Amino acid sequence: MAFTRRRFLGAMTAMGAGAARAAAQSRAGGAVKPRAGPSLCLYSQVLSKVDHVDLPMVLRGLGFDGCDLSVQPGGHVAPEKAGLYLMPALEALTGAGLDVPMITTALTGLDALAQEVLGLAGLIGVPFFRPGHWKMSGSPEVESRLAQVQREIAGLASLGRATGMAMGIHNFAGEPESAPVSAIDRVIRPLDPRWVGYDFDVGYASQGEAGAMNAALALALPRLKMVSLRDFQWAAAADGAAGGARKTTPCPLGEGVVEWPPFFAALARARFSGPISLQVDYRPKDELAAIRRDLQFVRKQMSAAYGAMGLGSGPTSGKGSGSGAG
Repeated sequence: MAFTRRRFLGAMTAMGAGAARAAAQSRAGGAVKPRAGPSLCLYSQVLSKVDHVDLPMVLRGLGFDGCDLSVQPGGHVAPEKAGLYLMPALEALTGAGLDVPMITTALTGLDALAQEVLGLAGLIGVPFFRPGHWKMSGSPEVESRLAQVQREIAGLASLGRATGMAMGIHNFAGEPESAPVSAIDRVIRPLDPRWVGYDFDVGYASQGEAGAMNAALALALPRLKMVSLRDFQWAAAADGAAGGARKTTPCPLGEGVVEWPPFFAALARARFSGPISLQVDYRPKDELAAIRRDLQFVRKQMSAAYGAMGLGSGPTSGKGSGSGAG
């Protein structure tokens, strides 16, 4: 189903004159302003108990540059209600001086819901989106449908191009069937790198043999769009059997396995300037204090890495492959 201007204008009419007028004003006013360097964002699902009306104030208080807005089931904006709530949520964030460089979705196909969500986000100028997950490795059944996965990704990429939004596919691990960077590369290699790339999750990329993260990052960097941050510790299998499979336990940034200085040094060398999304998937006693601590850790790491490259005291002077879609 092709995305057309006529189809989108029809959807805007269905939304009502008030919402359409607000969307047009937001676009004309350039509500989402590009940054010169990486924008440190919080994945809003971390604060799922905070209403979208209060979200801007909380993010500003914590010290974030922007928001990775959850537009998915159970998120701050339910996708089926995007016509009513997505534009007000985006306007509230940008009106508070926050960037919204990306949204996270559960979209895995080209349908009317995808058209509405990306159409509205693209209208206000959000440059990146994270789609849903495709399992691409781990079993013959998964690998047998990679051609279908490629068609689904290509369909969303065509919609992303029509709405001015580049797609960053999220690598994930920890399940029998997963999507490591190497498997994603096999699927997206023929697709236009301006519109299809990676949301590189350094935590998941580190769940392999020594050096796995470095190899995965080297593969992803040429078409890196966004970055997701999480850390973990290795834990023995629950049954305690010798030689059993290890499990992962999420933990605060810097207290786990991820090798942060080399990771940020690689981003700085590449002059990466796309959004960086803090995930916080562990369960702290004091949630806000834990988020603030992780954010301070990231800022310190980025300042050291980007400063060492002569890009200023912080990351805001870098320009790189993640800075745009075109």
